[in-house]
Amino acid sequence: MTTGVASYGALLDAVRGVRWSARQRASGGTIGAHRSRLRGSSSEFSEFRPYRQDDDPRRVDWRLLARSDRAYVRLTTDRATMRTEILLDASASMAFPPVTLERWHRAREAAIGLAAVAHGESDPVGLAIAAETALRIPPRSRRSVIAEMIRAVDGVAPAGAPALAPLLASSRAARVAVITDLLGDTEALLDASRLCIAAGGEVVLLHLITAEELDPPAEVQLAVDPEQPTLRRSLDADGRRGYRVALDAWLDEMQDAFRRAGVRYVRALASEPAARIVRRVATDATLGA
Repeated sequence: MTTGVASYGALLDAVRGVRWSARQRASGGTIGAHRSRLRGSSSEFSEFRPYRQDDDPRRVDWRLLARSDRAYVRLTTDRATMRTEILLDASASMAFPPVTLERWHRAREAAIGLAAVAHGESDPVGLAIAAETALRIPPRSRRSVIAEMIRAVDGVAPAGAPALAPLLASSRAARVAVITDLLGDTEALLDASRLCIAAGGEVVLLHLITAEELDPPAEVQLAVDPEQPTLRRSLDADGRRGYRVALDAWLDEMQDAFRRAGVRYVRALASEPAARIVRRVATDATLGA
């Protein structure tokens, strides 16, 4: 069985060249791929502004001065990097379905794919894993960071009910992508997202669901929460109808709540190819499942 970096080779090839543009201007001082809040001497024209006493005379547009008899300076928009962190949910419910672990496999691939896209744009990228023992790789630009992340995600098995919100609250990244099934500390995660966005950050949430959750197999007669086994629902004929109504209402509630908080919410089926999910998150081509 192929493991390690080689096992992600096809995915890394598939997402090479994908752009993940920031929603807002980046505040970093290092030259990168995102529009910066700073204006300086780059070649990308932004706008004209009347000349002020303390402006650099070299920025005066002399042709415009000759035509209008008024002095204007050319403002340009610099490009900057954006510190990005991938926050991966490794709680017990991510190991679903229990036979294939499809959601966990797709979550790991999405985490590595998004990290590779950010790294490809020269953004410092890091990883935080909400596991029974939390793990964090701070945002870095060095070439080996993706290999470090692959080793980290391959070394974790979903278990327990670790919280996501504290890792988001303690992040120092300008952009955080959260990959989760939202079956944990949802309210606290919403609060942490609001605080992050209010401070000028950007939060992207990838909500991974499975086909088995949407339509449980006929032989399954009881739905049990893997993180809270006392939460159970009968899946007889009446129970199945009630389950789907409740699930649809919950999915709509989660989407509305996070989007109202300013989060870029993207829902995807775990059966989708990882590269397609990464492109959806990075480009916002499709929202919702």
